[in-house]
Amino acid sequence: MFKVIIKDTNEEVSRAAFNVMKEVLDSKPNPVLGLATGSSPVGLYKEMIKDHEETGRSYKDIITFNLDEYVGIPRDHEQSYYTFMHENLFNYIDCPEENIHVPEGNTDDHEKACVDYENALKQHVVDIQVLGIGSDGHIAFNEPGCPFDSETHLMELTEQTRSDNARFFDGDINQVPTLSITQGLGSIMRAKKILLIATGANKADAVWGMLKGEKTTDCPASILQDHADVTVILDRAAASRIA
Repeated sequence: MFKVIIKDTNEEVSRAAFNVMKEVLDSKPNPVLGLATGSSPVGLYKEMIKDHEETGRSYKDIITFNLDEYVGIPRDHEQSYYTFMHENLFNYIDCPEENIHVPEGNTDDHEKACVDYENALKQHVVDIQVLGIGSDGHIAFNEPGCPFDSETHLMELTEQTRSDNARFFDGDINQVPTLSITQGLGSIMRAKKILLIATGANKADAVWGMLKGEKTTDCPASILQDHADVTVILDRAAASRIA
């Protein structure tokens, strides 16, 4: 079931997303948070940091699981998702490193890394999963065609995804990795609650496909039609085809 919230500015989108996150943070002292990278959740993370600094909310008992990671770049690479999460959230809150989980993409045994990550994830129930959505409808790095029952796996990135992400690599698609480790669609669907954030006109078609289109692996996000609790927060541009 979708609850759709449309806001005028990125700041309003971020505040609305934090209000959803805050309900979870207020409801229990040790929630399990599923986190995402990319531009969509950055404003949410800023609101979480602000809340931590201004109210003293502690994250010391919170456990986090990130959705995905590039394959073939070290964790200290400026564009690794491990680095992204520390620069945009973890360096500013008191969540201990041992409670932070990000897939290991720089390893010789990617299949083992996938199995190990899925097994660790299955030890917990994610209370809220933060998602963005790709222009082709992917969530995490589950590209079109990915099975709805997939678990953590190795994923070859499409040219469209790599092109979209080239802006983080000096505009050079050749620097963007071709593979990722990602939670599967089945993994994501186990979360109790999902919070999806999308901004920009380039997301409008994917948002329509997720909310209004046929449930099909051609639009991986359409699997969310089967989830009981999904809050979608959009700006006017991302909502342009549905509003």
